[in-house]
Amino acid sequence: MQERTLSFGTAGGETAAYVAMPDTADRKAVLIIQEWWGLNDHIKDIANRYAGEGFIAIAPDLYRGKVAANPDEASKMMKDLSIDDGIDTIRNAIARTSEEFGISHFGITGFCMGGTYALRAACELEGLSAAAPFYGDVPEEEILKNLRTPTVFISGTKDQWINIEKVAALEDVVERYELPLQSLKYEADHAFFNDTRPEVYDPEAASDAWAKVIGFFKDRL
Repeated sequence: MQERTLSFGTAGGETAAYVAMPDTADRKAVLIIQEWWGLNDHIKDIANRYAGEGFIAIAPDLYRGKVAANPDEASKMMKDLSIDDGIDTIRNAIARTSEEFGISHFGITGFCMGGTYALRAACELEGLSAAAPFYGDVPEEEILKNLRTPTVFISGTKDQWINIEKVAALEDVVERYELPLQSLKYEADHAFFNDTRPEVYDPEAASDAWAKVIGFFKDRL
């Protein structure tokens, strides 16, 4: 595996993406969108895991170099990031990566805040062939009804933020508009995939979700 940094411009200024390159890539690529903490070592580790599965893994830096040290900082940084800015960064990361590696189809995943952006990007952006948002917020119906990207939405039934009511509302829109989204639920808490947070990490749920998402991306990309 090789690690790279890919710089690119956005409407809000210059930023970069962490890129993990597998030793033998077959041009399958996945974007990994950060949690509210920023582009930290945990997100880079997930990118490395994707590279280990044969994907080119791209983690764009939505905070442009800033990483939160505590929940208060993370909350402020997330609130200061406009949806339009985050989506624009993802759009430009797709364009820059496509130019660099000749890729036209991407998968996208994200966690917490990154799950919010991954699902919205799947509704709004070109070039995405599969999406796997983890416990992200659900866009308004007017946005969500435009979803054409095959998606697996992953949530935890113990989650107090992306709670069972929000997931039920998502499932209702999916059913009414016949959207290509599968809802995958675990008896787990918010951030159950994050193995750096022992208070919420659920190794059994995380392992099962990982296997399903890897299979989904390998099938769709």
